[in-house]
Amino acid sequence: MERNDSIKAIKGVGDKACEMYAKLDIYTVEDLLNHFPRDYDHIKPIRPIYELKEGDIAAVEGRLVARPKVKKAGRLNLLTIQLEDGGPKTIDITWFNMPFLKNTLHMGTSYIFRGQVKVFRERLVMEQPKIYTKTEFYNISGKLKPIYGLTKGLTNNAVTKAVGLALDGIETPKEYLPAEIRKKYDLSGYASSLKGIHFPKDRQTLIESRKRLVFDELLLYLLSLKLIKSGAKPESRYVISPHPDVEKWLAGLPFELTKAQKKAYDDIVSDMETPFVMSRLLQGDVGSGKTVVALAALLQVVKNGYQGAVMVPTEVLARQHFKNFTDLTEDLNIVLLTGSMTAKQKKEAKEQISSGECDIVVGTQAVLQDDVSFARLALVVTDEQHRFGVRQRETFAGKGEKPHILAMSATPIPRTLALILYGDMDLSVIDEKPANRLPVKNALVNTQYRPNAYKFIEKRVADGEQVYIICPMIDESEESELENVTIYSEKLRSSLPEGIRIDSLTGKMSAKEKDEIMEKFSAGQTDILVSTTVIEVGIDVANATTIIIENAERFGLATLHQLRGRVGRGDKQSYCIFMMGTESKKAKERLQILERSNDGFLVSQEDLKLRGQGDLFGTIQSGEKIFLLADIYEDSKILSQASEVAKSIDETELRIMLDKHPRLREKMRYYMGEITL
Repeated sequence: MERNDSIKAIKGVGDKACEMYAKLDIYTVEDLLNHFPRDYDHIKPIRPIYELKEGDIAAVEGRLVARPKVKKAGRLNLLTIQLEDGGPKTIDITWFNMPFLKNTLHMGTSYIFRGQVKVFRERLVMEQPKIYTKTEFYNISGKLKPIYGLTKGLTNNAVTKAVGLALDGIETPKEYLPAEIRKKYDLSGYASSLKGIHFPKDRQTLIESRKRLVFDELLLYLLSLKLIKSGAKPESRYVISPHPDVEKWLAGLPFELTKAQKKAYDDIVSDMETPFVMSRLLQGDVGSGKTVVALAALLQVVKNGYQGAVMVPTEVLARQHFKNFTDLTEDLNIVLLTGSMTAKQKKEAKEQISSGECDIVVGTQAVLQDDVSFARLALVVTDEQHRFGVRQRETFAGKGEKPHILAMSATPIPRTLALILYGDMDLSVIDEKPANRLPVKNALVNTQYRPNAYKFIEKRVADGEQVYIICPMIDESEESELENVTIYSEKLRSSLPEGIRIDSLTGKMSAKEKDEIMEKFSAGQTDILVSTTVIEVGIDVANATTIIIENAERFGLATLHQLRGRVGRGDKQSYCIFMMGTESKKAKERLQILERSNDGFLVSQEDLKLRGQGDLFGTIQSGEKIFLLADIYEDSKILSQASEVAKSIDETELRIMLDKHPRLREKMRYYMGEITL
């Protein structure tokens, strides 16, 4: 079996399975091996009921105290049993919409259940647990079970089996890192790391395997940047002279730019005035006003007779920018281009872009398509830069003849890391927020506070305000006991008054469905939106004043800060409730950073102080990412080490290395495309 073979080369993977894998962008054996587990389930031994605490994920063994009971709870069928194990306490176990279990659970029979423990009205409760036979449980007890990202029809067991067969069937990959580098940075071998990331025998194996693969990702990314920067700074066809009309426009805005905004804008204007291509990263916290600075830069380009373009990661964000740009400007032809537009709408937009009739285009990755051509593109802006790889940025810039490049990011990366990660760009930072914004009030609570939280959001809705509730998981099929959108929405409907309008949103929905739901929320037609982290970027509703984040300990601080940024967008007081599903002191200490401060840069610095390899488990960084495994917060030390190695390899050595190891060439194309390689 070769790494580039179709996954059909794996025993048991047929045409139907191939279609499902394709939804995860898995087509080859290599793709499957790079589909790393998103989490691991550490199966611990059975525990006595009396030892359990809220937030524990545990296995219990016992007998039913009474026959199972089924009752209605709103639109849910609720099946409940009570379990005893001979100790002083019992535990209530419940399932939603699984009434058939009533006929399979019998008094007097011993059962093993495993799930997350909660406390409700001072009683221990376990919701939606998995049921095991003794043989099944003892076969997995003590192991780290990989949990993969899935799609409908594809089970975790099927992916696990396919990965195991692929690892056994391929030729052992050759090592490319010299022994002295592996020794200096304490890196395990590539082949053992690939196996260890999928099937770690213990926690230490997982830590060592992940470290090596993260090092590879970061090193190849930095080497890609090195090749891009190896040429002289390109000259630009577009020397942009400061235009007085833009200064008049800035003076006429209903608000005044902050000092940091003015400084960033001056940096951009100065760059575009030189005969060289600008390549600048505009970094600013959520709500700091990056967009208006970018719009001012675009206006400078338009007033000089050229075109500008903005690329964003989501359709909702594209529509939002389009509306904001249109509202803030007059007499400009601003065109929207997204994937969900009709063929007729796309054709009209593309004709206006290629003819030069369009001044500014705002779009998603649809602007990268081959049939999108510009008449005189002088400035490209990528918003949420961390969502796009080097390759996409280069492709976007390639739409013009050496246009100026402005990238924007709301991810509060410390300056030292930003200089490494975006080493091919100059850096401007907006480190203050508009004066009229009230700081968000934060609360860190456990699940016992949930009834009070529901009363609080009920009052917010009664006052005409809107609410977000964020859950980590989408549905039960992901084999997780965490709060999830599907069940949560139903429970919420049964807990709140009927008149409250509740909608739900997940990343699995089509772009059209997401747009419709977000637009309803934006228009005030929904009171509460229960969502996954799909709302992290791209929805700006000034009337949304409260966000509750369930299982907050499961998210990385960068993601939590981005989610918190969805509220506090207007002039009303806003609130963020971080709901912890665990009593872990370490998790609480980490989340208290967010409770104390709304400053993303301060949060990122404090986060780095607390993090280490011990934090590999259980923090989710959401959204499309440049890297498959690496996280610049978790892996800041590895990033610095990879940077040292990248600097030590000259271009000649790099090209020899790529010739000897074609696998590396393929991986670098992920970042760079075909041109430079």
